[in-house]
Amino acid sequence: MKALVKEKAEPGLWLRDVPEPAVGAGDVLIKVARTGICGTDLHIRAWDGWASRSITAPLVVGHEFVGEVVELGAGVTDVAIGDRVSGEGHLVCGKCRNCLAGRRHLCRATVGLGVGRDGAFAEYVALPASNVWVHRVPVDLDVAAIFDPFGNAVHTALSFPLVGEDVLVTGAGPIGLMAAAVARHAGARNVVVTDVSEERLDLARKIGASLALNVSERQIVDGQRELGLREGFDVGLEMSGRPEALRDMIANMTHGGKIAMLGLPAEEFPVDWVRIVTSMITLKGIYGREMFETWYAMSVLLEGGLDLAPVITGRYDHRDHEAAFADAASGRGGKVILDWTS
Repeated sequence: MKALVKEKAEPGLWLRDVPEPAVGAGDVLIKVARTGICGTDLHIRAWDGWASRSITAPLVVGHEFVGEVVELGAGVTDVAIGDRVSGEGHLVCGKCRNCLAGRRHLCRATVGLGVGRDGAFAEYVALPASNVWVHRVPVDLDVAAIFDPFGNAVHTALSFPLVGEDVLVTGAGPIGLMAAAVARHAGARNVVVTDVSEERLDLARKIGASLALNVSERQIVDGQRELGLREGFDVGLEMSGRPEALRDMIANMTHGGKIAMLGLPAEEFPVDWVRIVTSMITLKGIYGREMFETWYAMSVLLEGGLDLAPVITGRYDHRDHEAAFADAASGRGGKVILDWTS
């Protein structure tokens, strides 16, 4: 089969012929239809410091996908051949304290699809049936391909009550955009999105942001005045990983405000802990999705009319992966999709 492979410990990805994955007991084999390009994939392609420490070549990369089940391993009963499925890309041990307590998203032994084992940028991918999400209602293939990052957005956005609240989203990358859309759909009063890319801020306007603010030109406090906010934001969703974004968010929260952080900083940095303590601000780290409560919420949100179409801005045949990755790395658009059906 064809697959995108990190073949060597150097920058680049290569489209190669590799063996189809074996299907063991409890596994399913999935014929991949579409995949989404993630920031993690960009790191692996660039072979930066994180990738060189975390990846062992050769490796089939990719973890955002949708496809059709074509083979079942022994003992699989809840998934059927022909099912349209996406996959939870965090494979957990099932034996640690958190797994046994039903908190699988907190497993300390998590292995990432396309990071710690061969992934989904391929014509076929094998996955434990316990990691498969069956789409029981119709869903657009492009949207189904990005259920993994959509789950990050939903997990982050729904960490705190949103109805009637004023929400600040720092970082208008694809996950930040989806989180803003979720916050608006879930009943937030105002949703302010910040970034320095006018192209991405335009996308934020399309998904319903109350205000899309270019922080290279204006300050968050200016946005507060424009919207008539007197006490700051109730909920913050930090999606950029930028030190200045978190500092600005903390400075613009109301007393008792709550911040969910998904953005991964490149290194440690200081924040105003006095403000956090005296304003009684809650900080919550987010990683991945709650299995499978977040997945249920994703499907229900889409059934309820949440529209993610504006977030998907690039579609490419898998053979045009170089152009697709360049588009994804440009920082100007939303999600980029690879088609594996041709």
